[in-house]
Amino acid sequence: MWADPVRAMLQFTTILPLGKPAPFEAFCRHSYTYPLAGYVTGGIAAAILLFFPEKPLIGAVLGLAAVLILSGCNHFDGLLDLGDGLMAHGDRERRVKALTDRTIGAGGVSAGIITVALAIAGLASCPFPAFAILAGEVAGRFSMAFLSAYGRPFSEGIHACVHRFARPQFGLYAFVLCLPLLLFRYLFHVTPFFVLAVFIVMLVVPCGMLLLGRKMFGGVNGDVTGASCEITRAIVLVVAAMVS
Repeated sequence: MWADPVRAMLQFTTILPLGKPAPFEAFCRHSYTYPLAGYVTGGIAAAILLFFPEKPLIGAVLGLAAVLILSGCNHFDGLLDLGDGLMAHGDRERRVKALTDRTIGAGGVSAGIITVALAIAGLASCPFPAFAILAGEVAGRFSMAFLSAYGRPFSEGIHACVHRFARPQFGLYAFVLCLPLLLFRYLFHVTPFFVLAVFIVMLVVPCGMLLLGRKMFGGVNGDVTGASCEITRAIVLVVAAMVS
């Protein structure tokens, strides 16, 4: 029952070699499984960080590079497009055009640099970077599941297809899949306060992105959804450094 949906989800969200492509519709009908991708990509990045306990900055760069490469930079591309859309001058139609075209402008470059810089700074300053990157990845994928369920699409595309199969309860299902973080914290000796902060960020950011998408573009598309993952992860990593 879960084999095809999970494999389709991982094939959609990562570049991992997983054999024959699973039906994309299988993922669309189970888009609440997004957080499972966070455990995979975040777990690999966490393992890398464990090799650099004395070199936090190098570990932070390699850990973040790992999650970006494993995702094929697809969500990062959405962040760049969102930056262009937000910085576009004019009416909603102009902003949507800037969001969805194939070129990257100054707004996109700025959004990418700021987000990556914050993520690296937070990760390098955190005393438990392995858990932080894992939590950031799971939280980022939850934000994608949230927007897939509740983000009304403003155009046809992949997001519209996923949203069409989503159900209101998918947000709750995705949240339940994030609860194992409460157990993983014991492996890394992380305070419950930080885990609480992760869950707060995990809920606040996609809600903010949902409102932003509606106001600026009239809805949500795949770029907004992918950008939400990148922004959520970065904020989680900054919070990890601030509350520790």
